[in-house]
Amino acid sequence: MLVGFIIYTAIGLLCIILGLLIWKKQKVSLIHEYHYARVKKADIPAYSRLVGVGLIILGICLCAAGGFTLFKSSFWWIPTVIGFAGFFILMNKAQRKYNGSWFS
Repeated sequence: MLVGFIIYTAIGLLCIILGLLIWKKQKVSLIHEYHYARVKKADIPAYSRLVGVGLIILGICLCAAGGFTLFKSSFWWIPTVIGFAGFFILMNKAQRKYNGSWFS
């Protein structure tokens, strides 16, 4: 499944690049404004680190899932679920701690 490998790897690499930009360059403008609207200026480094690392974890897991599809394994969904869970946990932690709550 070369197409699955290409798609998963491309999306994974995009997530890694965006995660690095958000974390290292603190480009929170890459996130929807709603998510960082109430984050204090002093908290932007910590907030961007959590969100960026979450995206990097997601990207690495998606690249791994692409590798699974390349070898025709039926277990590609395992790293995908782990990646999305890791991203959700870190994003939720960042939102609750620095922006008030996840849904507000």
